[in-house]
Amino acid sequence: MIPTYNRRDLLEKCVNSVLNQTFTDFEIIVIDDGSKDGTGEFIASLETRKINLKYRYHKNHGVSFSRNKGIKVAKGKWIAFLDSDDWWKPTKLERIAEYINKYPDIKIFHTEEIWYQRGRLLPQKVKHKKPTGFVYKHSLPLCCISLSTAVVAKEVFDDIGLFDETMEACEDYDLWLRITAKYEVKLVPETLTLKDGGRPDQLSVSVWGLDRYRIMALDKMLSSGTVPSEYYDLTLKELKKKCAIFAEGCKKRDRFDDATAYLSIPHKYDK
Repeated sequence: MIPTYNRRDLLEKCVNSVLNQTFTDFEIIVIDDGSKDGTGEFIASLETRKINLKYRYHKNHGVSFSRNKGIKVAKGKWIAFLDSDDWWKPTKLERIAEYINKYPDIKIFHTEEIWYQRGRLLPQKVKHKKPTGFVYKHSLPLCCISLSTAVVAKEVFDDIGLFDETMEACEDYDLWLRITAKYEVKLVPETLTLKDGGRPDQLSVSVWGLDRYRIMALDKMLSSGTVPSEYYDLTLKELKKKCAIFAEGCKKRDRFDDATAYLSIPHKYDK
């Protein structure tokens, strides 16, 4: 499932990486979040080919709205996510299918990835090492599973809910907290996903103060009562840490009321 917004040129590479998969039993779902760059014309050119493609267009509502719409449109048992500026190696879905058959009790799979920035390969840091198993504690500091690497059983969304459409950014961080609090994850230890980063149109670059949304997600988790008991203290500790860091940033910008508000958030959970 591919959400997109004004990425006509990048989308072509992305879609072609799906069409070139060695595993062919899939549907392509492209959710267009109000593009005005010829995306619709490109999709129309694909529809003359014998491929299982669904295209949905709507006015701009943001990436979470688009992903949620794609999940609802999907007919298969599994959702393979792919952002429109990323692409897969040809064996991505074949290897995932093998792991699905090998581990029938697992509902979430992901792969290793490579990052490029302006055509240059970015070395991966230790903090970006991909986890496997019950990975909730790894999901607390940062988003430890990249959506374009992930394949998730559709039934998981029936259980834990969809993407939070009120979050301008870090909606994936919020999703993985909710999922990994309950489900085991299996890593396919191969680099099968490739990502293009560092562009100004990406949320991680264009949205100020991303930790605002991570704080929101952690606050939601603690309020929901769904945090595993063994990880409650770790979750609260991470919330306190992020609130303290963000409050310091607010103070540097003379936003003292905001700093006070963020420092007060963890106190809701004082025993």
